[in-house]
Amino acid sequence: MPTTDGPAAGPAGAGATRAVTDPDDGARLATALSDRLATLAFVDLTTEQVTGLLADTIADWGAACGWRVYRRAASVVPLPPPMSGQRSVVDVACARPAAPPVVIEVDHTDRRRTVEKLLAEADAGRVPIWVRWGSRGFAAPPEPVRMVTLTVTARRGEAGVRLHSRRPARQLPPPTHHAEPVTAGPPDSLFDPTGGS
Repeated sequence: MPTTDGPAAGPAGAGATRAVTDPDDGARLATALSDRLATLAFVDLTTEQVTGLLADTIADWGAACGWRVYRRAASVVPLPPPMSGQRSVVDVACARPAAPPVVIEVDHTDRRRTVEKLLAEADAGRVPIWVRWGSRGFAAPPEPVRMVTLTVTARRGEAGVRLHSRRPARQLPPPTHHAEPVTAGPPDSLFDPTGGS
């Protein structure tokens, strides 16, 4: 998997305005990523393990698309004080040839700072995607941030550790149908109140 650690893009200029990108691009990317994540199945993983698995799967998806993939890439957003001289990071960034970069954040909780970071990335011309996972409802983020959701089940394990599992819906084949016509016959004794006598 050709992933690297490091910056995917530099900071946005002062007074940047929301960059104009193709809104369908973000929707297409979110749908493709959602389709990829929908195939995941796991049992009894911790919160950190699920987040790591999702980030790994997203990085693999980006690499399979032929993009340069960066894990924990520098964001355009500075960290809050006292570390304001450093940049925040995004979980996964993908550099696409002849297309805007894609930045993806993975969260188990609804974090306002993540939304602010993804909006700043959109202002800098990147396509922002927020992968939210959990067992409860997900509130839609503001445009142009695209959300991909992954529903899991949760239970308390030993020592109260929360464990998460996901089993994709089974795809059952359609039932087989008989080609011969249905004909009426004598009533079944189950439906005959006289018991067939």
